[in-house]
Amino acid sequence: MSMIRAVVISLLAVSSLMTLTTVFLLTNKDFYNTTSNLIKAKPDSRNGYSTTIINDSSEKSNSGSESSNADIHDIISIDEHDDDYWSRPTLKSFINFNTSDEISIVTNINESYSYPDLSPTKNPWTESDYEPASVKPLVRASDTRRVKAALISLVRNEELNDLLSTMSQIEDKFNKKFNYQWIFFNDEDFTQNFKDKTAELAAPAKCTYVKIADSDWEEPEWIDLKKAELLASGFKKEVQYSDKPSYHRMCRWNSGIFFNDPAMRDLDWYWRVEPKTKYYCDIDYDVFAYMEDNDKDYGFNINLYDAPQSVATLWPTTVEFFANHTDYVHPNSARGWLIQDSRQRHYSITQGYSTCHFWSNFEIGRLDFFRSQEYTDFFKYLDRAGGFFYERWGDAPVHSIALGLMTDKSRIHFFRDIGYNHIPYFNCHSSPKCSGCTPGLFAEVNDLKKENCITEWFKIAGDN
Repeated sequence: MSMIRAVVISLLAVSSLMTLTTVFLLTNKDFYNTTSNLIKAKPDSRNGYSTTIINDSSEKSNSGSESSNADIHDIISIDEHDDDYWSRPTLKSFINFNTSDEISIVTNINESYSYPDLSPTKNPWTESDYEPASVKPLVRASDTRRVKAALISLVRNEELNDLLSTMSQIEDKFNKKFNYQWIFFNDEDFTQNFKDKTAELAAPAKCTYVKIADSDWEEPEWIDLKKAELLASGFKKEVQYSDKPSYHRMCRWNSGIFFNDPAMRDLDWYWRVEPKTKYYCDIDYDVFAYMEDNDKDYGFNINLYDAPQSVATLWPTTVEFFANHTDYVHPNSARGWLIQDSRQRHYSITQGYSTCHFWSNFEIGRLDFFRSQEYTDFFKYLDRAGGFFYERWGDAPVHSIALGLMTDKSRIHFFRDIGYNHIPYFNCHSSPKCSGCTPGLFAEVNDLKKENCITEWFKIAGDN
C-alpha cells in the first residue's frame, strides 16, 4: 500500500500573516496534506523548530541526513512538571513479553504479517453464556472482597441531569451491589447542588469531587495557540468539535493525565462513565475483580472506525516513536487490527492506520498500564508533537493504539454482556439480564453500520 508523502514546510517562530492566509485558500485535500505537515514540525530543544519528511523507507531531516535517535529522545525527555507521585511500573513487570519460535520481535509496526482468523463461529450476542468465563469464581455481591477501583466521570455542572440518569442505571444494575466509590472531575468548581444530588444517589458509596489543576487542563506552553485556532477553523466542517478548545483539552487529559491525578493515587482500576449514556443489563459480578483475576488490562464494548481527518498524522507520529522503541511492542499484540486496510480512504488519509479503536466513553482499565514507563513515554512523544490541538487526536485512538501495540491481545476484554448506548451506537446481548435494547444492534441508522470495526477485532483477537 503506497504511503502519502509528507511535504516539507519550514515553520518560522511566528508565522507571517500571508502564510496564515494562504491556508484558507487550499482545497480540502490540500488542506489535510498541509496540516499533516504543519504538525510534523517538532519543537527542538536546541534550534527552535525542526522539520522532517516521511518517505516509504526512512525518515530524513530537513538537511537531508538521517534523523538521529538523540533528536527523538531529546524531544520526549522534556517535561516541565514530571510528577513525583508514582514509581512507574514497566509493562514487563506484569505482562508476559516472552517470545517463542512462532512469535518474533516486531521491528516495524507498519509491516504486514499473517495471522490466523480467530473470528467466533457463533454469534457473540446470542451465546447462552451471559457472563464471562473466569479462571476464578466471579466475585458476587455477597462476597466481602473488593478491589482498589472507582467509577470516574469528567463532567460539567450543567450536565448534572444527564449524569444522574446514567448514574441511576449503573447504581441499579451494578453498584448498589458492590458500592465502589465515584470520582467526579471538572475544570471548574462543582456546585453544592451537584455534590448533593450525586452523593444522595450514590449513597452509601463514597463520592469525591476534583477540580482539575490548570496545569493539567490548559494547553501546554509549546502549543502555538494561533496555529491551533487556525487549523481548527479549517477542520470544523469535516471534524466534529474541532473548533472547541475544551474538547481538545478533554482529549489530551483523558489520554495521558487523568490517571496521575492525586485522587486516583491509591487505585488500581477505573470504569469511565459518560453523562447521557445508557446501560441495559444487570451486572451481577464484580467487573473489577474479574479484570484483576483474569490478568486483563482493558475492557471495551464498542469498537468502531474513527474520522480519519481527525487523526491524519497520529499514525506517522506513532511509527516514529516505535521505530526507536521496538522493545515496547508486544510480540502477541493486536497490531493487525490497527493496520488492516478494509477502509481504503481511512488507511490512505492516516498513512497506514485502519482508524479502528475502542470507544472510550465506556472503558474499564488497569491503571498500571497507563502509568507504565512505556505508555508515559508514548504519551509524552504525542503530546510534544501537538496533535491534540493541531488536529483532534482523541483519547480513544490514543488508548487503542497503545493497547493494540503494547499489551498481549488476550489481555483486552470485550464486555459483550454489558449492554450500552452512547448515541448513536449500541452494544446489546440477548441475555435475559438485558432489557430495552435490540440484541446485536450496532446502529439504528443503516448508513452508520459500516462504522463497526468489531469483526476486524474478532479476526485478530477472537471473542476474548
